[in-house]
Amino acid sequence: MSATEGFWPGESSPATEEQEDVQEPEETVAEPEPLAWPQPHEEEPEAEAEPKAKASVAQPEPEAEEDEAEEEPEVVPIGHVPGEVDIPDGVAVLEGSPSGADRTVGIVVSRFNGEISNQLLESALEALAAAGVAEERITVMPVPGAFELPIGAMALAKTRRYSCVIALGCVVRGETAHFEYVAGEAASGLQLAGLETGVPVAFGVLTVDTAEQAEARVDKGADAARAALEMADLFSQVRKQARAG
Repeated sequence: MSATEGFWPGESSPATEEQEDVQEPEETVAEPEPLAWPQPHEEEPEAEAEPKAKASVAQPEPEAEEDEAEEEPEVVPIGHVPGEVDIPDGVAVLEGSPSGADRTVGIVVSRFNGEISNQLLESALEALAAAGVAEERITVMPVPGAFELPIGAMALAKTRRYSCVIALGCVVRGETAHFEYVAGEAASGLQLAGLETGVPVAFGVLTVDTAEQAEARVDKGADAARAALEMADLFSQVRKQARAG
């Protein structure tokens, strides 16, 4: 009997079915490989947004700071204020007066910033006339600038012809250090002229930041004239006391 006997055509034998079962294994689905440990942490976008929102709330508003700064009261600088000295009774006092009687006055004036210097000179001459200084007893000596004022004042004082010397000029601050050098040397040089000669030298030099400030202070020429006369009278009293003693 052949291997196919006893079966209808088209039917397969049990052996053939077994072979088919062996030849066609069941398909298996591969399981996913386990992820490596530790797994990376994925940052949530919402976690970053919250601190930013808090930080923005904590920041002060710039407009509020500007309002507070504007509310602060403006401090107005106080200038030099004239005053008197309280001297106890019974103490000897030597005090000069701005009297121009029998006084001869030398004035050294800077041509630089001439518009201001002219007004200072006019103010000083008016004050000298009001104090009784005769016009013929006044000598005016122009010099190039404020830097030359000390040597001009020294020259006048050394003649011994003048009771006092008045220095007039104006130095305006610029963009360089020129202002500091000229103003400083003018001040120290004029003081030295008075110290070396014993003749009072009054400082009538404006040291300002702007021309507008100078215009508002041209009456300082009169102040310098009165200061020079007062010191001349005081020096006169000191010499008289020295001769009497």
